[in-house]
Amino acid sequence: MAAKKKDLVHQNAIHVEMIRKEQRQQILHTEFSINPHRKLHIIPDKPMSKKQKEVISENLDFIEAFHKARQEPTKKYSTPLTESQEIGWVSTALIPTNRNDGRFNFYRHSSDITKHQESILRSSK
Repeated sequence: MAAKKKDLVHQNAIHVEMIRKEQRQQILHTEFSINPHRKLHIIPDKPMSKKQKEVISENLDFIEAFHKARQEPTKKYSTPLTESQEIGWVSTALIPTNRNDGRFNFYRHSSDITKHQESILRSSK
């Protein structure tokens, strides 16, 4: 079975439907936000200039957005957004640390052989 060639009216209907789907998903962003991956450099005035300093009122929403953008991902989001964030997302120890537990703490122990080797190394210097 060969596919029927679509006439101009059918192609136009497909085009109109596609535009309507795109417009439903389109969102107009009108709020300014800071790119958290770029440093914000503020250049001061020249030291000998007579220009009066501008008084800028604090915008709490802007300051809050700035601080939120600078937070680490575990404080911003409750769960990881990508699979690569899942590694290391929970960084707390699974069991509490106990310095007296010999299963997890391997301290340096000296034996006769290691003491002999240390004395040889010290004397060769």
